[in-house]
Amino acid sequence: MFGSAHRGAGLVSGAPSYYEPSTWSGSRLRPTERQAGRPAKGADSLLRLAATLATSVFWELQAHAATVDVAVVFAVDFSSSIDPATADLQRKGHAAALTSPEIIAAIARNYVGCIGVAYFEWSSPGHSRVVLPWTTICGLEEARAAASVISKKGDTGFARRGRSGTSVSSAIDIGSLLLDQFPGKAAKKVIDISGNGENNDGLPVQLGRLNAVAKGYTINAIAIPAQDENADHPLASYFAHSVIGGPQAFVMTLTEPSDYATALRRKLATEISMNVDQQFPRKAGERP
Repeated sequence: MFGSAHRGAGLVSGAPSYYEPSTWSGSRLRPTERQAGRPAKGADSLLRLAATLATSVFWELQAHAATVDVAVVFAVDFSSSIDPATADLQRKGHAAALTSPEIIAAIARNYVGCIGVAYFEWSSPGHSRVVLPWTTICGLEEARAAASVISKKGDTGFARRGRSGTSVSSAIDIGSLLLDQFPGKAAKKVIDISGNGENNDGLPVQLGRLNAVAKGYTINAIAIPAQDENADHPLASYFAHSVIGGPQAFVMTLTEPSDYATALRRKLATEISMNVDQQFPRKAGERP
């Protein structure tokens, strides 16, 4: 399922690709790849089991004091480069993902059985708007209500004048602020960025990333590549090296625009799962 930051492995033929989960420091080994001097298979299995148990215990302790398992803020690009077709992909993709059986089941499997979501759109500094304020989703009814707001109030891509550049740094800063203001307790907090370009306006992205990670937040991303994207410098690679950060951060990219909804659904399922094995399932035939 997962590939390295420069060799995204397709999930299935024609499907979106994962870029290696990593911290913001840039360590990006494939899950099946060993570091030099790493323990052999038996010891590796024990280490993996110990890490899984430790993480599970930490999340369980956090969950006892939480009002939701995970708080996710969707930071959606609506800069001047987002045309109506791309705007539809983002708006409809998020609405469909929230109401999908896969996501509803993932929410129900967690400790509390609820997530918090907010949805805002961003472009250049000073140009952003909250479409969906913090909303608690514990089941399909709340998910449908949240999806309806996104569908009706989300950007359509037709009124792009004045939005100027792409400030990923602003997206991180606003997402971090919204997580600061989350009206409850969450065992995990995530900034979920959707965008089609590199940071070209506002402050450098590294400072915002560093501040968000220091607060314990995870920054994930889904890259929407241009049709004429430079194969030697893909957007997903930029996001992997310069944008994502925090525990188990990852980037997803698309093979084709039509893959967006599938990629987003799988991305969200990974983000909201409090079970380590559910988040990062092994490849077929991969040994524990």
